[in-house]
Amino acid sequence: MAERNLRVMVAKPGLDGHDRGARVLARSFRDAGYEVIYTGCHQTPEQIVEAALQEDVDLIGLSCLSGAHKHLFPRVVRLLEERDAGDIPVIGGGIIPDKDISYLYEQGIREVFTPGTHLQTILDWIENNVASREAL
Repeated sequence: MAERNLRVMVAKPGLDGHDRGARVLARSFRDAGYEVIYTGCHQTPEQIVEAALQEDVDLIGLSCLSGAHKHLFPRVVRLLEERDAGDIPVIGGGIIPDKDISYLYEQGIREVFTPGTHLQTILDWIENNVASREAL
């Protein structure tokens, strides 16, 4: 049986409408051979989780530039757990102060990428840390 490509969701939770970075990541993921689902801006955590379950994603990447990451990112993780989908890793990026990163890790965010992170660093992390849920 052929192994399917990783399915990666890129989502912009909350009121943040700046999505240039998220679109660059989505294209980079596509170019790396992943199937990409981009939810667009202004998504609630509930909408993100519902879409992730419907699309059977292997990874959720959240982007937040508005400062609401300490509320929105953990909410996505909790909702996944409530839906018995806590095995879907969630990564985050955006304008995230260094002092908040350890909090996000404690809340279940698997990795945080801030502005200036090389795209290859993100792709390498995915290759080393994410497996297709279909194979599980």
